[in-house]
Amino acid sequence: MSTLRLSLPVSAPRISLLHSSRRFFSTGFSRFFPSCYPGEKLQRDCRRVQLFLKMEFCTSGSMDKNKALVEYLQQYGVLRSDRVAEVMEMIDRALFVPKENPPYLDSPMPIGYNATISAPHMHALCLELLKDHLQPGMRALDVGSGSGYLTACFAMMMGPEGRAVGIEHIPELVATSIENVKRSAAAPLLEKGSLSLHVADGRDGWPEAAPYDAIHVGAAAPEIPKALLDQLKPGGRMVIPVGHLFQDLQVVDKKLDGSIISRNETGVRYVPLTSRSAQLQNY
Repeated sequence: MSTLRLSLPVSAPRISLLHSSRRFFSTGFSRFFPSCYPGEKLQRDCRRVQLFLKMEFCTSGSMDKNKALVEYLQQYGVLRSDRVAEVMEMIDRALFVPKENPPYLDSPMPIGYNATISAPHMHALCLELLKDHLQPGMRALDVGSGSGYLTACFAMMMGPEGRAVGIEHIPELVATSIENVKRSAAAPLLEKGSLSLHVADGRDGWPEAAPYDAIHVGAAAPEIPKALLDQLKPGGRMVIPVGHLFQDLQVVDKKLDGSIISRNETGVRYVPLTSRSAQLQNY
């Protein structure tokens, strides 16, 4: 029953808001604003979640459920490109979610140390926003790599000639993420060195492999860290949540002349980009 309590108020209404107005709160804060959910619409979204819950428990193997999750995200307009759908099918989310949590529900899941793996629709959205900057041979930085899931997706999209770097300031999470990747389809890229995961402060980036065609930040900063802007390649793109309690997912493009343009993609709710000690003390 804990699965039902977690998913019903959060998952499908959030998807629907993303599809229609592109404004939503990724951890379910919208439920504090009843005007966001007209009665008829909420009933329709709950029916969608009920259908997905049946799919979660009725499909057979792990990869079958992962494929069903991808089809669900496609059906509701979050996944729009075949390329992103293919990589999300190849990287099984269950390998990156602790076993006590249901991996295929569209909700963030705790991974320990006051960190989470983002909801599948957020992974899909960020991959869609960055896909043109995750071409074979390119370089990407995943700040706050956590479970290693998105870093693995980056590596698969850029291939053996690319370079995907994940940085996380909790050493135990880095160790776990490496083991997660070793069990996934991205394992050969980790062995080759095309994918690497490191202990580092995300606010400082990872200059050793810069500049990056794509930078993803999985925690909210009060403002965009200068180090990350410096490490973004001209022509590259960064996706980063910016703000305090309520945040905007900003899409930041560095033009070829080095100038910066940005836009707000959607409202989100992420944990803060902060120090290791602050995170371990629950911020």
